[in-house]
Amino acid sequence: MDVIGMTNLQEAKLAREAEICYATVAMVTDYDCWHEEHDAVQVTDIIRVLTQNAANACRVVAEAVAGMPASRTCKCGTALQHALITDKSRVPEATRKKLDAIVGKYFA
Repeated sequence: MDVIGMTNLQEAKLAREAEICYATVAMVTDYDCWHEEHDAVQVTDIIRVLTQNAANACRVVAEAVAGMPASRTCKCGTALQHALITDKSRVPEATRKKLDAIVGKYFA
């Protein structure tokens, strides 16, 4: 399948840089852009499906959060461990403070 979305890649890259686990939830709204036998859709049809998808997405997220483990064992939480190559002594204190929430553990 193909996912049509302008923010998906950027979100995944930013999540990785922040060591956040990330998954895309992609839901179909219509088929008219690729399915030759499908009639053109009306805006009202798309809004109806979007509303249903929003409710479905809420359920998916709630179930995913409920099923999350107490601690992470994936590599997401240490994605930057070897990415910082600047000598730590050369990083200004002001920069360290700005980046503390994301990479502070690597300056400890």
